[in-house]
Amino acid sequence: MPLNRSTTLRFLITGGSGQLGRELTRILSRQGVVVAPSRAELDLARPATIREAIRRVRPTVIVNAAAYTDVDRAESDRAACMAVNADGPAVLATEASRASAALIHYSTDYVFDGTKSGAYVETDGPAPLSVYGQSKLDGERALATSEAAWIVVRTSWLYAANGKNFLTKVLELARDQLELQVVDDQIGAPTPASAVAAATASLVSSVCGQRADVADGVRGLRGIYHYASEGSTSWCGFARAIFDAVPDAARRALVVRAIPTEERAAPARRPANSRLDSSRIMATFGVRARPWRAELADLASTLRPSGRGSVAGTVHA
Repeated sequence: MPLNRSTTLRFLITGGSGQLGRELTRILSRQGVVVAPSRAELDLARPATIREAIRRVRPTVIVNAAAYTDVDRAESDRAACMAVNADGPAVLATEASRASAALIHYSTDYVFDGTKSGAYVETDGPAPLSVYGQSKLDGERALATSEAAWIVVRTSWLYAANGKNFLTKVLELARDQLELQVVDDQIGAPTPASAVAAATASLVSSVCGQRADVADGVRGLRGIYHYASEGSTSWCGFARAIFDAVPDAARRALVVRAIPTEERAAPARRPANSRLDSSRIMATFGVRARPWRAELADLASTLRPSGRGSVAGTVHA
């Protein structure tokens, strides 16, 4: 649905230098003015910077792409993780309400314990297994108890051509290793940051096509929505698909060995099932999701080939 031309949008994007923030900046700049402050200017762990940035920018829409994402480190760094993922969004919500701005916030499949047999829907009860998962759930709850016009988009297994994520880590390790050991009993849908950004743009366009006041439109639709690529695989399956897709024939000789979760020493527990049902966001906003393999193929075609060496190692997703 096209944007209402009478609506002037002004986006404030937190975490603009991250993998999702970069994609949001690129695609939302087609719909309005985008301001993406540096971390020095807007740090979710420092509430004063949040207030100052929002009051300075006076955004129509705040898009929170900033997060503490080091899942294992969070187990021993709980305070810092909570400050960014829970306390920061609470301040964002308060300031968004004061500024009459809509707030779009991203959460994660890690709010679930992974014991469900099918894909998770928005009404399934959360039960995080890690500090990271709990911090993201607390961030959701902070928005839910606020007076802001908010939408939470939960996504899964986010990756991009740049930044710290599973794809870039696998390709980096493959330069020096002949064998990678990757967990094969955790299932989810690899979802590119570009797809999440495009879904966000469609969401904004849908709201603006119905209401001149974006915050008012979001308030009527506020809630949690799941968005992930179609289909599912394991981390091991994802790694193998990466090596099949990248434009580097030499990578096909690399051995990717499947291992169970118990062989991977890690401080934080992960859900065995991270599948998310995206039906609600598609029905509400006309958002579409593509198969994860098709998304990976498109992104992989932009990557440059590189060499590799001769040792072995384990990928920690």
